[in-house]
Amino acid sequence: MVMIGSSDLDVSPLCLGGNPFGWTADEATSFAVLDAYAEAGGNFIDTADMYTFRAAGNSGGESETIIGRWMKARGCRDRMVIATKVGALPGLDNLKAETIRRAVEGSLRRLQVDHIDLYYAHVDDPGTPLAETLGAFDALVRAGTVRHIAASNFAADRLGASLETSARDGLAAYVALQAEYNLVQREGYEHSLAPTVARTGLVCLPYVALARGFLTGKYRPGGPRVDSPRAGQAQAHLTSAGLHVLAALDEVAAAHRTTPAAVALAWLAAQPTVATPIAGARNPAQLADLLPFLTLRLTADDFALLNKASAGRANSPT
Repeated sequence: MVMIGSSDLDVSPLCLGGNPFGWTADEATSFAVLDAYAEAGGNFIDTADMYTFRAAGNSGGESETIIGRWMKARGCRDRMVIATKVGALPGLDNLKAETIRRAVEGSLRRLQVDHIDLYYAHVDDPGTPLAETLGAFDALVRAGTVRHIAASNFAADRLGASLETSARDGLAAYVALQAEYNLVQREGYEHSLAPTVARTGLVCLPYVALARGFLTGKYRPGGPRVDSPRAGQAQAHLTSAGLHVLAALDEVAAAHRTTPAAVALAWLAAQPTVATPIAGARNPAQLADLLPFLTLRLTADDFALLNKASAGRANSPT
């Protein structure tokens, strides 16, 4: 298990992303994925109020609703750590105090819970004073509606300023940061955000940990067409640099008799400041490719190969 920064949240090493639920996975398939994740010992589920409003016929909150129905059906709320977010759903796309109050009520209702374990500011809102946003979050923490708060998609300077505001005003403070970080997208996080996360004692929970499926190895030059709404974004990594990473993943996966996805997650989880990567699955077969990560132990040579292939900073843990 992994502790989330300075919080008391003790979570599994893999956080299950809820973005597919109600979008690329219907309710029955979502239940099957959630069941398989829980059976493997998983207890940490990430969602948002804006998941998945972009899908035809949706308006937002569909992922939360499915997760809430699943927890009620399985009677497992007390075993789960639930993270959700505010600030990106159209109509609730800011971090004003009133928006946060309205949004949390909707999330609680859809999730069928009386509290949220980790509540994120989904995106920064420069138009709202930090003291107003953090004051609203602080009120939720004091009321017991939210256990801890976190930031997502914040620049380093704004993250630092938020923490300074919390310290100055005696308000609840962010304990973690969600940021885009994976083997083919390293520079933005490692060079800009990681120093701030390390200096302030936060931890990172990387999203798109598998680069929208690219690091699973299912996207190859001349390979079969992949039926996925994220295919275009994943295929953008089909460059010389991306193919070098795939080759390294294939080599390490073969040596450990595991999947490229498991190797990519193991590399990410071992990076400085990272607590637990976030990865979604739209069916149990996709989840099965991820789960070997939980027992995989990479060697120093594995890390060296992966770091060299990804042309990132050589920060290989042993």
